[in-house]
Amino acid sequence: MASALIKTITGQNFQETVVDSPVPVLVDFWAEWCGPCRMIAPLLDELAGEYDGRAAIGKVNVDSDQDLAVKYGISGIPALLFFKKGQVVGQVVGLRSKKDLKAALESAITAVV
Repeated sequence: MASALIKTITGQNFQETVVDSPVPVLVDFWAEWCGPCRMIAPLLDELAGEYDGRAAIGKVNVDSDQDLAVKYGISGIPALLFFKKGQVVGQVVGLRSKKDLKAALESAITAVV
């Protein structure tokens, strides 16, 4: 089960949740049927707690929000896009370690936009 800190992102709330966010946002493009997506979920739950207040984490279900997946060129999942001030400042595709995800998130936090 996803952490209460992880937001469900849809086409309807993308602007306010991601683009207008005062903190960087890690957006996980995933699907229910994706095994690696389910494997990475607990790591994202941990990061959501560790980075609460410094960064936000959200999930986009590519089956229900195909328009967002197309807009951001998602061709493989899990795909994690890192947004800062509404701009993509990093991307990770596939199952990665918590250490790798943390490094990518730190890079997004310190990115100059």
